[in-house]
Amino acid sequence: MSDTALIFIDVETTGTRATRDRITEIAALKVVNGEIIDRWSSLIYPECKVPAQISQLTGIRDDMLSDAPRFGHIAESLREWLGDGHLVAHNARFDYSFLRNEFKRAGKDYRAAIICTLRLSRRLAPQERHHNLQALLSRYGISAIRHHRAGDDVDALWSLWQAWQAEHSSETWRTLLSEEQRHRTLPAHLDSAQLEGLPASPGVYLFYGHNRLPLYVGKSINLRSRVLGHFQRDHQDDKEMRLAQQVQHIEWEETAGDLGAQLREAQLVKTLMPIMNRQLRRQGKLTTWCWPKGANAPELLSGNALSQPQHGTLYGLFRNAREAKNALRSITEEQQLCPRVLGLEKGKGRCFANQLGKCRGACNGQEPLTAHTQRAQAALQQLQVNAWPWPGSIAIEERPAGSATPAWHVVRQWCYLGSAASFEQALKLADTPSHFDVDSYRILNRFLRYPEQHGLSVTPLT
Repeated sequence: MSDTALIFIDVETTGTRATRDRITEIAALKVVNGEIIDRWSSLIYPECKVPAQISQLTGIRDDMLSDAPRFGHIAESLREWLGDGHLVAHNARFDYSFLRNEFKRAGKDYRAAIICTLRLSRRLAPQERHHNLQALLSRYGISAIRHHRAGDDVDALWSLWQAWQAEHSSETWRTLLSEEQRHRTLPAHLDSAQLEGLPASPGVYLFYGHNRLPLYVGKSINLRSRVLGHFQRDHQDDKEMRLAQQVQHIEWEETAGDLGAQLREAQLVKTLMPIMNRQLRRQGKLTTWCWPKGANAPELLSGNALSQPQHGTLYGLFRNAREAKNALRSITEEQQLCPRVLGLEKGKGRCFANQLGKCRGACNGQEPLTAHTQRAQAALQQLQVNAWPWPGSIAIEERPAGSATPAWHVVRQWCYLGSAASFEQALKLADTPSHFDVDSYRILNRFLRYPEQHGLSVTPLT
């Protein structure tokens, strides 16, 4: 690496989202064989306002940038200056992601090898709690005139690099840099040793942040590929970037196959409430319409009632009663059904819709109730929830390809009760208390429609 230019670089930006926020300042040092051979520094007009909190942090104000060049105007000269040098930055993923996105906006593809001094610091001093640049400068007695200004930070970073080199033998330093290059796509706060046993098999994975805060739960038929994939495209996705910036610990569970992985993911998300699984977390108190046999109108069911056998047909899965009523009201208006008969309007005699000519008169005998019921149920057909086709609990055997170790997933009334490594253990789960979960329902409905196509076999337990 001695003949390769090291580009010590720091960027200031309008925010933290590399795909949307912009660079306001770039400073860089070009080092070859331990000597600074060139410098590059410029304010950049970001083509947007600098948020007040960012100005307060960096000292860079809008009036300072009004005469600065746009990134597109300096892209070609900067790209030529950077050449094939290795980028050295503190939390390098951040700077690199912003550079790649700015070059992309300018119509240029920029890729470079990166060396992250934050990750190096964690390797060099794993016993230390703080590895931010300010803490490191204080630890080594290095002064920076202005923190969060690119020029001062990059000078301080070069001083830190020199202090590290003086502290370690050439052989140790080369080994450290070699290891850093090998794991350069991994997040700075994540120990690469955690990924050594990550299998290329189905399962779920869990990302944790500081103090084991659950960040994200995911699933895949290839855990290793999926987990590493998070850290290879973070410059293209703000969510992936936030995840890479925060993840400090990873755990995983292998499953027999795709069904087990999907069910376990849905279960863990509801249990751990990871901050980045917002879509799967949103459930609340589910509500559905149940139309009892022989009745003229449906009734609302919610909560635990959904996990019990029903003597009627269920229509729709809604987040709350208001959403359920709005859906029924919309169908009522569209099909000229009677809101009073369907329980959406109180009172006796003709409903208001009938007086406006928007109801065919089931409320006053103009339309027979049987005909109205048939029309209403036909209109609701599009929302029908599939009835549970077994008398009680079932065990779904999932056997992974090329393996003799299956799993049995126990389900009752579309409720996932758990998984077992043997049929005998599955029997013990059959009476587990259940709670209806719309995500598990959708997963099971999809897999159980044609179980043979997914390599599944179903055995009733009761």
